[in-house]
Parts: sequence; C-alpha cells; structure tokens
Amino acid sequence: MEEDLVTMMLKDEDGRSILCQVENTLKVQGKEYVLLLPIDTPIEIFAWAEDEEDADEEGEMLVDIDEEELEDVFATARAVLAEQDLILNRSALTLTASGEIPEVEEDDIIALDIEDPEGKFNMEQFQQLAAFFFEEQEYVVCTPLDPLLFFAKINAQGEPQLLSPEEFQELVELDEFKALQAQLESEAEDFEDEN
Repeated sequence: MEEDLVTMMLKDEDGRSILCQVENTLKVQGKEYVLLLPIDTPIEIFAWAEDEEDADEEGEMLVDIDEEELEDVFATARAVLAEQDLILNRSALTLTASGEIPEVEEDDIIALDIEDPEGKFNMEQFQQLAAFFFEEQEYVVCTPLDPLLFFAKINAQGEPQLLSPEEFQELVELDEFKALQAQLESEAEDFEDEN
C-alpha cells in the first residue's frame, strides 16, 4: 500500500464502517467534501429470476435481493468466496471482500441495466466471482467493474458523513463540483486508454 495513501472510516446509520482512501477533496462555501473509494472490493449479490416481460421464452434475469434475503444467504456466500481466499464483510453501505480478486476474464463479465434513484437505467458491468444455490434459488456474487465512489462532507468532528440525496443534488449543481467531475471523467478516460 502506498505510504502517502490518506484513508478515512465512513460509517452508516447502522453503525457499520468501511475504510476508504481519499480520492479527492473539494472545498465549497467553507465546507470540505471528500470523494472516497473503498479499500476492500465492493460486492453485490444477485438472484436469478424469471423475466416476466419475456414470458414466451424461458428468459432469466438477475435481480437485487433485499436485506432479509441477504441475511439468509450471507453465510453461504461467505463460504463460497472463502474458497477463493476472499473474506466477505458486512461493511457500511455495501458488502466488501478483502483479499485478491482474480483477473477479469471476458466470460466472467455480466452487463446489467441498473435503475438509478431518478428512474433512469444505466448499463453497468460486473465481474462474476462465484455462483451458488440456496434453497433451490441460484445466486451470483459479483464486483462492479467501475469504481464505487462515495461523496461525503467532513463534519465538525473531522469525520466523513455521507451526503443526503438533497445535499448531493445541491452540490452537483455548483461549478466547483462540475470542474471536479470533468477532471474525474478525464482521468477515467486516460485509465481506459492505458489498459
């Protein structure tokens, strides 16, 4: 790990925490904001379900699972990842896995349409790490190929605090944020060109 890496612990409402590195900082109107990237690998668990819109064909699609279902399958998912020397954690805001993620193979890439809070669909790509069955239901364990970033403000105690959707919306409309966003998009394009 780099010596100059600056890290912060981000906590959620349930008291869980996630260690992140500070990717960028932004000072706007006397407030400090940070862009955080989890140190461990973000993990998503999806379930296979019948595609109701494709009733004529035997189509299946991957769907999100709720908190209750996650509780049921967590131990199994953890055991499956342990076979790859990965440790599944209940971190703040997302599941994470510590350990070395395998190299991305073309056959392991899954593309999904993910609905954002505004109801728009965005194509996201995931690397499938494992699949397992629990009570005759098949699940897949994936990690997003795009970095998962959190935007937080620094509170009076000097700790990062996740922005509410309203606060984030106000921030994205400011010129300082638009300049940061343009810089990040440019860095992402440079990174893709290198790989």
